[in-house]
Amino acid sequence: MKHELSFEKLYPQSPEVVWRALTDSAALGQWLMENDFEPRPGHCFHFRLKSRLGFERLIPCQVLKVDEPRLLQYTWGSKGSIVTFRLEATNGGTRLRLEHTGFGGVRGHAFGWLLSHGWARKIHELLPAVLADMAALKG
Repeated sequence: MKHELSFEKLYPQSPEVVWRALTDSAALGQWLMENDFEPRPGHCFHFRLKSRLGFERLIPCQVLKVDEPRLLQYTWGSKGSIVTFRLEATNGGTRLRLEHTGFGGVRGHAFGWLLSHGWARKIHELLPAVLADMAALKG
């Protein structure tokens, strides 16, 4: 049994602004997690997950594909799941498609279910706020 996540969201900002929010380490840290990300294929990096109880967990990742400003793909964790962002220019903004794939078995299904709620909040609430701030600074 495979479990895959897929989200789509329209943003009023240009693909270049959305791309920057996905690939700039500081911006990425504002809406997703602290990180040492660099948009280079082969780059190994970590997301730093901080719990409310003060525990930290590092999520190991590796950049697989970078096609600015259209495609970004990286591994997530040590179990082989893959996160893919696809950006498409639209009239007046950008369509973002997020896929997180590679969850197998019962544990993978449960993990995917948990991540689905996190991703939904991130792309529907937190990322739009960061994009609005970025656009305001640019404007």
